[in-house]
Amino acid sequence: MDIFSKIAAGEIPSYKCAENEQFYAFLDINPLAVGHTLVIPRREVDYIFDMNDEELAQFQLFAKQVAVALKKAFPCKKVAQVVLGLEVPHAHIHLIPMQSEADVDFRKEKLKLSEEEFREAAAKIYAAFKA
Repeated sequence: MDIFSKIAAGEIPSYKCAENEQFYAFLDINPLAVGHTLVIPRREVDYIFDMNDEELAQFQLFAKQVAVALKKAFPCKKVAQVVLGLEVPHAHIHLIPMQSEADVDFRKEKLKLSEEEFREAAAKIYAAFKA
């Protein structure tokens, strides 16, 4: 079981933003912006394009619901969707509130948020997702 599967199963703590039976969303612990969220399938699959068409479509629809909640929780021009990352062998989408394209530069220094800031951000997104 990889680290993201353990997070989705509740074996490793996370700042949950949204979930359903197939997918799980939680805050990135090295965020580019407050509210930077990772969306994953609960099923272990390394590469997003290894998902079958129906699962990929459902994944995107879930990510869209999370993005809508994210934009309500943290008003921004757009929510960026980025698929990258080789460090964890589990498909995932980054959702990042952005005011400009510079907000989605993964080379820039990550934010250092307190546990309270993470909890508040996750609660805001979760509340908007449930609304």
